[in-house]
Amino acid sequence: MKRLILPIALVLVACHENHHFSIEILDDAALNLIDANSEIEIIGSGFKWTEGPLWIDSGGYLLFSDIPNNTVFKIDGSGDLTTYLKPSGYLGKAFDGKEPGSNGLLLDPNGQLVLMQHGERRVARMKASLDSPSPDYEVVADNYQGKRFNSPNDGVFDSQGNLYFTDPPYGLPQQMDDPNKALDFQGVYCLKTSGELILVDQLTRPNGIALSPDESKLFVAVSDPENATWYQYDLTAPGMVSNKIIFYDTTPLIGQEGQQGLPDGMKMHSDGYLFATGPGGVWIFDLSGKAIARIHTGQATANCAFTTDEKTLFMAADDYMLKVPLK
Repeated sequence: MKRLILPIALVLVACHENHHFSIEILDDAALNLIDANSEIEIIGSGFKWTEGPLWIDSGGYLLFSDIPNNTVFKIDGSGDLTTYLKPSGYLGKAFDGKEPGSNGLLLDPNGQLVLMQHGERRVARMKASLDSPSPDYEVVADNYQGKRFNSPNDGVFDSQGNLYFTDPPYGLPQQMDDPNKALDFQGVYCLKTSGELILVDQLTRPNGIALSPDESKLFVAVSDPENATWYQYDLTAPGMVSNKIIFYDTTPLIGQEGQQGLPDGMKMHSDGYLFATGPGGVWIFDLSGKAIARIHTGQATANCAFTTDEKTLFMAADDYMLKVPLK
């Protein structure tokens, strides 16, 4: 169990005026990815709870969810903000809870937009093309063994087109105590290209999910204040795992000043570094589970995404959308 063993190495911090932004280098290896004095820039603000950033390389723009506003927003290359999809996650007239909208956004192997829809309790695909968006969706998956999902949260496709995704209760109006909760657990799933749905594991609050570059390992964040961890699994076949271990544990940080947030969304860099949102902002890990840097946002930070060339990292941080340059 790895519990906050931070190396006493080069620690560089660059603070930014008027905001609690800083970049902390914990190991020299991080300097191949990011500079300590890189500027963290606000590219959007005034939202309710940002999530699911997704870079669309073909159009040179960013999409992201604002879950309470039931909207997917778009920020183009000029920095202009527009509504891209509304409704994004709940198609009904009224929603009693706080998080009706879409959460994670991703592109399927055919380049179509896939959304984790809280309010509809399903994984869905936008029928329209990316350049002519319309809130018209088709079901990708909405139940396990005939019981409706809780509220699919985040997902990742492997190179074969199999979809791994998580299903915590956050989109249910009363979450764990919701009378309409059909499953008595929170699952991690693999939807295979064959259509078979495999229950990979049950966790208290499964959230962000990622694959190692060679797809031999699966990583899942647990956004549980009592067990604020990332797990690592060996993948032996699509949806089949073994050797579950704690990759990193931040439980002792929860509730401390400046450590807002929980293990949440994450993305894997092609060089084998995991960028994972967690207490205080974004953590950067090597694949041994060593924290090599932290990007402090001063906000509860929900998710992150790279541009295709991995030269920019976008961060969904509470009511902000942020970006920081990478090397």
